[in-house]
Order: sequence, then structure tokens, then C-alpha cells
Amino acid sequence: MKWETLSPSTAAPATDEVRVSENQGRSAYYRRFPYVRTVSVKIDLQVVGRGSDEYVEDAWDLKERIRRNEGVLKQRQGFFTDAYRRSKVHVYVAGDTLAGFVATRRDGYVLFLASHPDFRGKGIGKRLIARVADEHRTVTCHARTTNENALQFYEHLGFDIQRRIDNYYEDGGDAYYLKLGEKAGLTDRLSEFLRR
Repeated sequence: MKWETLSPSTAAPATDEVRVSENQGRSAYYRRFPYVRTVSVKIDLQVVGRGSDEYVEDAWDLKERIRRNEGVLKQRQGFFTDAYRRSKVHVYVAGDTLAGFVATRRDGYVLFLASHPDFRGKGIGKRLIARVADEHRTVTCHARTTNENALQFYEHLGFDIQRRIDNYYEDGGDAYYLKLGEKAGLTDRLSEFLRR
């Protein structure tokens, strides 16, 4: 495996570098101190082809962690596993930790997007969506109308709400159908983000 440090001149690196707090995930005792030592963590981008189970258990575990903590990503395991296997999946891995993943249909529809809580705010989600935008003419997805974090994230990237769909989810939850904006150069801007 080749490790690269992300720099402006590196086009579409296979490995990115993010900065995370060394004491993330530790006890409250360590978090009380006014300083936080940051370290660089190298994350490896891998592509999981359609039909593969690679990382499916890690992706399910991450999705379930997010469901328990945030009340979103409520898909059943059978549906999730089947959709994952039928998708092209980009994953970022930091050591033994799945930092994030995006599962996408052939038409650019994002089935699942998740970032590990310890890696949020580090550009993982943006990089994953940029990979999808680089491969597809259009990028679309659904998001719960109550998922403010997801809606703000997608809006920040330039997604537009196309319509609201009542009772979209199995639990009766409503969804917005989102599409990466038609504004000139938006897909190019996201693709450019990959090269930074």
C-alpha cells in the first residue's frame, strides 16, 4: 500500500491525511484539559466493486452506531446488505477503523453515506461525494426531513431539494429528494476538491 500526504498538487490521491484529536473517544477526565493534542492520521481510499461483501460488516456497524446515537439510517440489515452488494462503494479506512463510506447506484444515486463520528468535520463526507460526482453526470439522494445535519451538509455541497415525499421511509418518515445543483461548474468544483 502506498501512503501519500494530501497536497494541492496531488491529483486524486489514493490516501488522504486528516487531523484528529488524540483524545477522541477517551474518558471525560482527559477531555477536561484545555489542550487537545492533534495528530495526523492517514486514511486509505478503497473502492468496493458491485457484488462484494468487503467492509459490509464494518459499514453495517458504523450505520448502526449512527442510528443508535442520532436516530437516522434506520434501514434493516437485509435491505442494507443487499443494497450494499449491488452498489459501488467508496470507503475510507484509517488503520482498522472505517472512517466513512458511500454506496452508490449506477445512476449516481447515493444509497448510503456515513462518516465515523471521530472523523466528522475532517472532509470525509465531502471527499466521498466528490468521488461520486467525479464518476456521474448527476448525483441524487434522499434525506429525512428531520435530519438537519444531513440537510445542511448536502445544501453546503450545492444539492437542491427537488421535492418532498411523505411517508417515504418504512417507519413513516418523510424525505426530501435532493439533486446536486445544476449551477455551472458545481460538479467541477467538487471534482476539484478531490485534487486539494
